[in-house]
Amino acid sequence: MAAPQSIQHDAKECPRCGQPFECKTGSITECQCFGIQLPEEVSAFVADKYADCLCRACLLQLQNKAVYFQEKFRSAGKAGC
Repeated sequence: MAAPQSIQHDAKECPRCGQPFECKTGSITECQCFGIQLPEEVSAFVADKYADCLCRACLLQLQNKAVYFQEKFRSAGKAGC
């Protein structure tokens, strides 16, 4: 009998806010990001700016266009970002 496969869960730190969270790539429907839909422009911004997953709270904040535009233009004005 084969051993059951373990579901991959990764302890991560959000690169945007620094809070710890658990990424459940092995069970995406149980992952903290499941069900959050970001507009294509926001999704591209997140992928370009951050090297790893963001926590649910940050993703939900970035769904708000005002927060997204503030972060986008704040980071665009910084040299070396």
